[in-house]
Amino acid sequence: MKKILVAEDEQAIREFVVINLNRAGYDVTEAENGDQALQIYEEQGGGFDVAVLDIMMPGEHDGLSVCKELRKKSGSIGIILLTARTQEMDKVSGLMMGADDYVTKPFSPSELVARVDAVYRRVALAQMRDENNFTEEIRSGEFALNLRSRTLMKGAQNIELTQVEFQIMEFFFSNPGSALDRRAILKHVWGDAYVGEEKIVDVNIRRLRMKVEDEPSNPQHIVTVWGLGYKWET
Repeated sequence: MKKILVAEDEQAIREFVVINLNRAGYDVTEAENGDQALQIYEEQGGGFDVAVLDIMMPGEHDGLSVCKELRKKSGSIGIILLTARTQEMDKVSGLMMGADDYVTKPFSPSELVARVDAVYRRVALAQMRDENNFTEEIRSGEFALNLRSRTLMKGAQNIELTQVEFQIMEFFFSNPGSALDRRAILKHVWGDAYVGEEKIVDVNIRRLRMKVEDEPSNPQHIVTVWGLGYKWET
């Protein structure tokens, strides 16, 4: 159905986003603030493929808060943040809370749609695997990556992953011991059309280390290859 929830308090920007996503074939539900966005999500029982959230919104829940709450409710929904150029720390905070991507204002219709398309493709692939009862696992040492449930088992410990984290781990597991540069990871996870910054990879790696490493500050599995990127060691 390609359902999208858009939360933006500035009416002109919200209408701009809604019009362009409708033209791209998405079924868009709009919210004027974060509180309303969470209310709509609950009333509709979830069911959204992607949420586009402005970071700076009035009320009890700003964009970061909504991102955090949505991620608690669903590991599969795609989340994109709308940010201003001056909100550097908010971008990082949003990614650490589980956002898949961010778009910096001002942005063009083509950039917005391309970012949403990339996130939606990941969600649609996961849904297809669910519908087809896809159960294949990839094993690496004590770790087992379930391609259907998008979860990672570390021994008996079940580690839930976001869509982005899942695709990064799948890329690692498919290339054990290989040095993967940031551009290769960006291309695999975010697609060829991605025009954002490479640091989005670093933030997601930091979040993954907090989930899989015994000592995130001294990683033994997701190892930095200085000047290049990262590699997976069992």
